[in-house]
Amino acid sequence: MRDSVRFVARDDQTTRIVYPFIFALAVEYRLSEDALEIVLEVKNTGFKPMPYACGLHPGFKWPLGSAARKGARVRFTEAERPEVPVIAPGGLFSAEMRPIPLDGRVLPLDDELFSREALCFLNVASRRLSFEQADGSGVEMTLDGFPHIALWSRPGAPFLSLEAWTGYGDPQDFAGDLYEKPSMRVLAPGESARHAALLRYLPPA
Repeated sequence: MRDSVRFVARDDQTTRIVYPFIFALAVEYRLSEDALEIVLEVKNTGFKPMPYACGLHPGFKWPLGSAARKGARVRFTEAERPEVPVIAPGGLFSAEMRPIPLDGRVLPLDDELFSREALCFLNVASRRLSFEQADGSGVEMTLDGFPHIALWSRPGAPFLSLEAWTGYGDPQDFAGDLYEKPSMRVLAPGESARHAALLRYLPPA
């Protein structure tokens, strides 16, 4: 039985209308007994520098299994800032920050937390985080090449999305060239980049 699958997308006349670059994007899924690895490979197959940003947006049932919804938390491996950017209309990132109840490395989850918008952690110190239930069960996410993390849900919805990004949305009032956008990465002709996330199931404590 195969334990991996690889998808490859390449530019064509349609993509070049909105993204005028020559590229190859590969997405690979690798399954093991207790984990799933997702690998993104971006390659500039053209003849000019290519700006890009990519991300992963997996969602997980909240609560997991028979655990209670109350008592769930996200745990970072390093202390992170207890504030996140305020998202302006249109999904733009404002310079304003708002506080969140993050106690060093642990963020308790409840519906009120997501009543306004996603929680976007830019340039995080942690390379690993976990979505844990009150009984200790959950999902651990280890990141390679993703400097930004976002948490998102709809109040009352039975899921939590753990998102890993190389870049993020436009800052409010940004009107520069794509190459000048904060957090945008640029590949030279023939250059490639790799970004990966390992998702591992955590059994109850």
